[in-house]
Amino acid sequence: IDNTDITVDELMEHIPGPDFPTAAIINGKAGIIEAYRTGRGRIVIWAKAFVETNEKTGRETIIITELPYQLNKARLIERIAELVKEKKVEGISELRDESDKDGLRVVIEVKRGEVGEVVLNNLYAQTQLQNGFSFNVVALVDGQPQTLNLKEMIHHFVRHRREVVTRRTVYLLRKARDRVHILEGLAVAIANIDEIIELIKSSSTAAIAKDRLIATGWDASVSSDLMEKAGAASRPEDLDPSCGIKQGKYYLSPSQAKAILELKLHRLTGMEHDKLLSEYREKLDEIIKYLEILDNSKVLMQLIKEELQIVSDEFGDDRRTVITESQHDLTVEDLISEEDRVVTISHSGYAKTQPLSDYQSQHRGGTGKSATAVKDDDFVEHLLIASTHSTILCFTNLGKVYWLKVYQIPVAGRNSKGRPMINLLPLDENERINSILTVSEYDENKYIIMATANGTVKKTSLDQYSRPRSVGLRAVDLVEGDYLVGSAITDGNSDVMLFSSEGKAVRFSESDVRSVGRVSKGVRGMRLPAEHKVLSMIIPADNGYALTVSASGYGKRTNLTEFPTKGRGGKGMIAMQASKRNGSLVGVVQLFDRDEIMLISDQGTMVRTRCDEISVLGRNTQGVRVIRLRDQEIMVGLARVEEQDYVDDFEFKD
Repeated sequence: IDNTDITVDELMEHIPGPDFPTAAIINGKAGIIEAYRTGRGRIVIWAKAFVETNEKTGRETIIITELPYQLNKARLIERIAELVKEKKVEGISELRDESDKDGLRVVIEVKRGEVGEVVLNNLYAQTQLQNGFSFNVVALVDGQPQTLNLKEMIHHFVRHRREVVTRRTVYLLRKARDRVHILEGLAVAIANIDEIIELIKSSSTAAIAKDRLIATGWDASVSSDLMEKAGAASRPEDLDPSCGIKQGKYYLSPSQAKAILELKLHRLTGMEHDKLLSEYREKLDEIIKYLEILDNSKVLMQLIKEELQIVSDEFGDDRRTVITESQHDLTVEDLISEEDRVVTISHSGYAKTQPLSDYQSQHRGGTGKSATAVKDDDFVEHLLIASTHSTILCFTNLGKVYWLKVYQIPVAGRNSKGRPMINLLPLDENERINSILTVSEYDENKYIIMATANGTVKKTSLDQYSRPRSVGLRAVDLVEGDYLVGSAITDGNSDVMLFSSEGKAVRFSESDVRSVGRVSKGVRGMRLPAEHKVLSMIIPADNGYALTVSASGYGKRTNLTEFPTKGRGGKGMIAMQASKRNGSLVGVVQLFDRDEIMLISDQGTMVRTRCDEISVLGRNTQGVRVIRLRDQEIMVGLARVEEQDYVDDFEFKD
């Protein structure tokens, strides 16, 4: 109204988007902008829901308080129940409707150990908790259907209001003129009341009296000033020209004569006469106002504005529907608050997370508490601290990589062993996770380097893994009998060390390995005799030791600085003497002060020992006994117990 040149974008500053009576959340402005600019578009509406945690039981509950527009609550509850029954949505133990006069409230109880945000995300994906709403703004314009943008829609609405207000004003003007005309006649009659009464009394019928009233010229001197003020503007448009003041006399119209004959006697009092004249003046003012509205478009538009403001004041309320700034597909991250979690995966393949806030800082050297409960024949093999929004890349012995979000691993107490990885990832029967890497951003300047048992190394840019697949992807091509032994994220300038079962090691610069695509093959990292394999890959770190253990249970720690950097592809230098006493190497891990290791034999014997209890010796030595084996028993592997370095610095809060 005030700015006819306003643009659609400027209008959206005042009309940001639809406001639905059921509130909920509009996902992004892109669909609204398209609809307002073109008349066609689609928006996505989310139900408003949140997850509560019972502090006593630790169980989570999903609370739904707002639904998308036109979504039937009863049908939604039925749909959720169907999904649970068909096992398309898991983790729900109870579903109930707690809605009352205070508002909508649907409660979904989550099973113990399940992640409420993940369950909620599945419900968004498989029900109308996330619903589309389409725009198709078609209106009849001059009898023809047209698709209108926001400005055109408002323009035609204002035009319609102009037409409505104009028609209403014309109608009110006609009614006011008719009333003024009647009031004029009554004023004349009261001014000539004696003559009027005499005329009526002397008439034999009402029709004759009416005709005589019309035919007689009456004195109008009492009301002449008001009649002159009213002028022609107050005369009804269809009034006979013979009516009104003619040659100093007032001639009544048929409608005036009829009103006089119907006049009640009490209207003849002086007070009623004054009321009649007062109403006459009011009607004249109304006529002037109506004429101004019809003659002046600015006055007409101002009236439209005032009436719209009245509607706004009477019916306007606070906005209910929230509009998010940018549109994006719903992900679990949208539903989960970001926090740090302690992630543990045991040697037997059980995984769980615990909030970092469950641990309190402790002075170095403290005893700490176990971060997880494991079986006697199990131990924590992988431990890391990561955000709930971070991704864990899980590399398996078969050369595949799987993506697992931290929030997908269930939260469990320290007395729980967690959930089997086979329930979290589609692992094959003989597939085992042998390394995990945490990723927050897929930086193109970072790399993943991998090594296989046959001595192949492969280096790929980290951003090659930025598109997760639910079934995993092949990270490296393996020939029959080969398998992945390790992986690591590097900056492109690190050293890489490979250790073989022959007791040899190679150390070379990562720059010797060219970065290739994810589907490409690797290059030779170490030359091996036919009967030997690469056991381990290490990215040397400051203050690190290589712990080497042989099949006969002998081992040692060697400072990594004793291994000089040479080119890749060689047979390697001695890392531990593979003598008759020692036998072949069975495992190598990088250790630091205060670490612990787990030693494993072919008969299931597991021994846990501290790193500092194992001697530090040079490369070309046999080592010392680290585990006493029975006859016919041999060592088959070892692993660093990741838990120890963490719980020494933090204590679990009871």
